[in-house]
Amino acid sequence: MTTRRDFLLGASTLAAAATLGRTTEAAASASSKITPKAGTAKLLGPEGGSTKIWGYDGLVPGPILRAKQGEEFAVDLVNQLPQPTTIHWHGIRIKYAMDSVAGLTQPPVKPGDQFTYRFVPPDAGTYWYHPHNRTWEQLARGLHGAFIVGEQNPPQVDQDVTLIVDDWRLDEDDQIHERSLGSMHDVTHAGRLGNVVTLNGQDTFDLAVKAGERLRVRLINAANARTIGLIFEGHAPIVVALDGQPLKVPFAPQRNMVFLAPSQRADIILDCNQTPGSKTKITADTGREKLQMGQVVYHSSKRVRPSTLSDIPVLPSNPMPTTLDLDNSLSLDLVMTGGAMSWFEAANYKGKTIGVRELVRKHGKAWAFNGTVGMPEQPLAKVKSGQTVKVRLVNQTAWPHAMHFHGHHFREIEHSRREPLPYWRDTIFIQREEEITVAFHAHNPGKWMLHCHMLGHQAGGMGTWYEVS
Repeated sequence: MTTRRDFLLGASTLAAAATLGRTTEAAASASSKITPKAGTAKLLGPEGGSTKIWGYDGLVPGPILRAKQGEEFAVDLVNQLPQPTTIHWHGIRIKYAMDSVAGLTQPPVKPGDQFTYRFVPPDAGTYWYHPHNRTWEQLARGLHGAFIVGEQNPPQVDQDVTLIVDDWRLDEDDQIHERSLGSMHDVTHAGRLGNVVTLNGQDTFDLAVKAGERLRVRLINAANARTIGLIFEGHAPIVVALDGQPLKVPFAPQRNMVFLAPSQRADIILDCNQTPGSKTKITADTGREKLQMGQVVYHSSKRVRPSTLSDIPVLPSNPMPTTLDLDNSLSLDLVMTGGAMSWFEAANYKGKTIGVRELVRKHGKAWAFNGTVGMPEQPLAKVKSGQTVKVRLVNQTAWPHAMHFHGHHFREIEHSRREPLPYWRDTIFIQREEEITVAFHAHNPGKWMLHCHMLGHQAGGMGTWYEVS
């Protein structure tokens, strides 16, 4: 079993409640202000050095922000960074003026300035917040946090726990490897992969439980580019929500591993079935090997109930439109090209056809959607509100991508390698040489970004937008 930074590409690459109803996790913010600023974090544990980071309120992860479904949420962003920034509320169906894509929905907030975000989240569930200006750098420095929208009638559990996975590229002095920020090797290959993986900002995280407890665990992958399969050894998780949207039929993941591409989330029910005083590993399957990220630590006291609960809760549905009129839909293609080992000869960039060598060397671009690099002046499509939209995602590159739709959730309707899955998501993982057709009900007016959430790929050209009128 590998630990800490050994697993990657060499050196570079709670006292729990005894009755249902209590929640235990990192303290949530009750403030109406949040401040991105410099801070330090013990990413390598007490014996490691202090790493200089950027964090919301100087913390990694940032404070858990909470809202109530259907009620107004407001917070002031006070920028104490040396760069302009924004806060994007990832996965939440809000008015586009609050979506916070710099240059599309708002100007970035300059250092020393502030901006008030005010919106009503319509859907309960697990979401997160992060910058949408120089995201490839600001997220790599630590700017992310969980955003939890509570149900009107939440399921009864003993603990409601949020776990955020991240990975970091640190140098020999335990500091963020700054020379490789924006590296064209990262941009043209798999993205910025770290050499340290953390759970809630710790390289080894202890999840304290009592035997017999039932947990709701909210999992968030905040990594720049890394996919992660989370395994709670000795336990059998049941997935009850994906990307914030409840499942009509919860399921047990294959091999008890919950797979998350960058920016994806999963809510799981975890029944604590081990003996009092025991410890079991929390591991991450990186695709190359398994890394221990923490452990489930059982209190020595007796079980809180004689046997494991048998019923699995189904979360209340959200008011998201799910009716798809596929016969009268607008059909779009999004063809992905570029990157290492799958170069295009030339592509359109800012209205000009430019060869790939010039794009890479002069502009730092290497990827294209439908032959266009980066955010175009005109949208991919203009859609009427209420219309069903089908998007055929075609990955002609040599690399996987995590495609994120702002403003809407979608579901698969066709897949080139398997049966389509019935789940509503805001981010989909597409392997190389795959085709996936997704569909959504365009109900949310505004200008919405569509991009790869492997953030070096986005910075390198994998970004576009669509408009709902």
